[in-house]
Amino acid sequence: MSFTACLFVMLGGALGTLGRYLVSVATAPYSRSMPWGTILAINTVGSFVIGFFGTLTLAHGRFPVSENMRLFVMVGICGGYTTFSSFSLQTLDLMRADAWGRAMLNIILSAVLCLGAVSLGHHAASKLNAGAFQIAQNETEEDA
Repeated sequence: MSFTACLFVMLGGALGTLGRYLVSVATAPYSRSMPWGTILAINTVGSFVIGFFGTLTLAHGRFPVSENMRLFVMVGICGGYTTFSSFSLQTLDLMRADAWGRAMLNIILSAVLCLGAVSLGHHAASKLNAGAFQIAQNETEEDA
């Protein structure tokens, strides 16, 4: 872990958290009874971006970038932007307010939409990569 890598993560994180804040403010009027901004605009979009970018920018991908740029986007921006800690707190708040149905809906929608989005991002980038199956830094059996 180099100072440069830490700097890339830090700068990306600053952009990601700023983006998260701006989206939260913009979606607040629509998120009074259910945290739609967090579910749809933040965690789902962030999951798609990390799946898409992580696949497309591999060393053998269509648009390879430096490891520092991958850290900037995937760990920094996406890490600062996506908010499963906020998701957890919002779910707990719904439970404490005795809104168990909405709490369960929040859990299910967040898990299904985010897993679907990361899969969709990976699939879309794999097509651009001419079928490469690796995502992020983890190889699958198809890669071996």
